[in-house]
Amino acid sequence: MYDFLSFNTFITQNVLVFFYYVGAIFVPFLLYKYNNKFITSSDFFKNIESKSKVLLISLGIFLLLELFWRMMFEAMIGYFDMHEYLYKIATQINDKG
Repeated sequence: MYDFLSFNTFITQNVLVFFYYVGAIFVPFLLYKYNNKFITSSDFFKNIESKSKVLLISLGIFLLLELFWRMMFEAMIGYFDMHEYLYKIATQINDKG
């Protein structure tokens, strides 16, 4: 219990992977649901007349959001791995000294 309260134990990778997939599935549905509201309220999209251009821009926004989501979770997994390895090294040094 002390390890959890002192932040020596972090979220496991399984939890991060679960939330990554939940977000990766949920974000496209959210984008699809609010796509028309976003397009009608944006001045940028009002200037574009062709629907194919709007679709292409929406696809680009979707891909950028998915890439950002993936990079954010990769950084968190790397950070938690780094913390775990450094914690193991520190406990080994303290046990020897």
